[in-house]
Amino acid sequence: MTAVTAPMLPRLRRLPSFAIGTHGLTVAFIVGLILLQEILTRADVLPAGYFPPASEIAAAFVREFSGPAPAIALWNTASTWLLALGIAVIMGTAAGIVLGLLTPLEALLRPVIEFLRPVPSVALIPLVVLTLGTGSQSALFLAVFAGFWQVLVPAIAGVRAAHPVALETARSYHLTVWQRIRWIQLPSMLPYLATAIRLATSTTLILVVTAEIIIQMPGIGYEITMSRSAGEPARMYAYIALSGFAGIALNAVMRRLENRVLSAQGLQENR
Repeated sequence: MTAVTAPMLPRLRRLPSFAIGTHGLTVAFIVGLILLQEILTRADVLPAGYFPPASEIAAAFVREFSGPAPAIALWNTASTWLLALGIAVIMGTAAGIVLGLLTPLEALLRPVIEFLRPVPSVALIPLVVLTLGTGSQSALFLAVFAGFWQVLVPAIAGVRAAHPVALETARSYHLTVWQRIRWIQLPSMLPYLATAIRLATSTTLILVVTAEIIIQMPGIGYEITMSRSAGEPARMYAYIALSGFAGIALNAVMRRLENRVLSAQGLQENR
């Protein structure tokens, strides 16, 4: 045991420095792009009307955050996103369990799933506006529609990834359907669901902001549209940056949760 793990210790000790170096290169690359954009705009290589200098965008960002508008816009977007993600995860997981357990039903609905899953949610905006109006329920529907499919397919695969020996053992002990789902299917689904939820997090946020831009409902997307209409490109890019920061933060949180779930799953399997 000692002979196997000892050579791995120096490698494990080098991981933090490697991670710090990778993040440092990423930050340096982003800073370099920002400086390049500043130089090209100041030199009139890029039109300032479409690409204002990065310093002006930063100033607009700071100026906006001196007032309540960004916090209100962020709250409107985040509340719609969180509700959409929750509905998509619950519905996708429940449907995935049912279809994963009932193979004939899944085979029957497979053509419908394969037909609807590639449909872009943005293409449904005219129909959604006509039926649901221009309120937050339209953005909610579009985001749920996009996130549902990203959860459904991995959930089905996760249910069917349960170990056959565990299923046979459950049948021999006469476990009920709910007990099999609780103790066998759900644990096997966790790695699939963790990754699916992380991907659905970004997708639902993109759809909410897109719906706010097109439907012009309150949120970050609405502020982007209003800034463009008012001829304030620096303010527009400031809100675009805000949406990017929100996406990075959410992705970091979900990735951390995913790693914890996968680590806990690995420890449980080792036991």
